[in-house]
Amino acid sequence: MSTGNYGVEFLTIALAHLLAVASPGPDFALVLRQSLAEGRAVATATAIGIGCGILVHVTYSLLGVALLLQGAPVLFAIVQGLGAAYLAWLGWQALTAKPGTASEPVVEPGRQRGAWLKGFLTNVLNPKATLFFLALFTVVISPATPKAVQVVYGVWMAGATMAWFSCVAWVFTRPAVRAAYARLGVWIDRLMGVVLLGFAVNVVLSQWR
Repeated sequence: MSTGNYGVEFLTIALAHLLAVASPGPDFALVLRQSLAEGRAVATATAIGIGCGILVHVTYSLLGVALLLQGAPVLFAIVQGLGAAYLAWLGWQALTAKPGTASEPVVEPGRQRGAWLKGFLTNVLNPKATLFFLALFTVVISPATPKAVQVVYGVWMAGATMAWFSCVAWVFTRPAVRAAYARLGVWIDRLMGVVLLGFAVNVVLSQWR
């Protein structure tokens, strides 16, 4: 494959990834809530965790594990179940959260590590992300593309994901937005809880479609 073809392939991947990462989903809902309830430092750590989760999807796609999941319905159902349970837990946390404040929360030691892990697990356990990368590495990316080039694609997608959700964190932690959250925080948390629980229910229902 020529360098020009790699360029076309990369642009196709970049566009597909942009549409996927910008569409509403568990990752966006989590970063939005972390931004409003926890502040910029925690939300940014969550964004970085989500980006690192992308690297997991890229790794198992490169190793062919995604094809194994596709051919093993029981194994994929287990992954879906874990993802649904984790999203339901996040939703319950949001539903039972205490009202927030307009001030930037003090970040306790280890809080950012916990936020990173929350973002990481939300992305890794999202079965829709698994299906997206399965399609990407089996349909969009040519088998003739060298593994090294595919790794570059993966690293770019991880970096772009971190950048996108870091921007989301920046926008939703601006003083005016946080002031609005101070007035409506409890209702926003409840809404985010319902949204996350809705994603969990959708994952469960998708097993029966």
